[in-house]
Amino acid sequence: MEKQPAIYILESGYNGTLTIGVTGHLIQRGWQHKQDLVEGFTKKYSVHFLVYYEMHEEMQAAIQREKQLKKWNRQWKINLIEKMNPAWKDLWEELGKR
Repeated sequence: MEKQPAIYILESGYNGTLTIGVTGHLIQRGWQHKQDLVEGFTKKYSVHFLVYYEMHEEMQAAIQREKQLKKWNRQWKINLIEKMNPAWKDLWEELGKR
């Protein structure tokens, strides 16, 4: 997968912690999270499972979407995730096959 702006939602486990991020290279960022190379929240709380992502044409659009989603309440985020990923599978492996 080539470099492309994206937003993503990670979770720590069933009904666990959710976090939202933005990146220019989703697969690379996923590897960094899985290896605990990203200092901060995701490492501290073991938030490593990719449950949702959106690809964007421009970084500014991805950043705006990230800010929007961060303002949403938890249930809205859960509803968004379940539209794309009703089984809450870890999508990192699926992305690596593209």
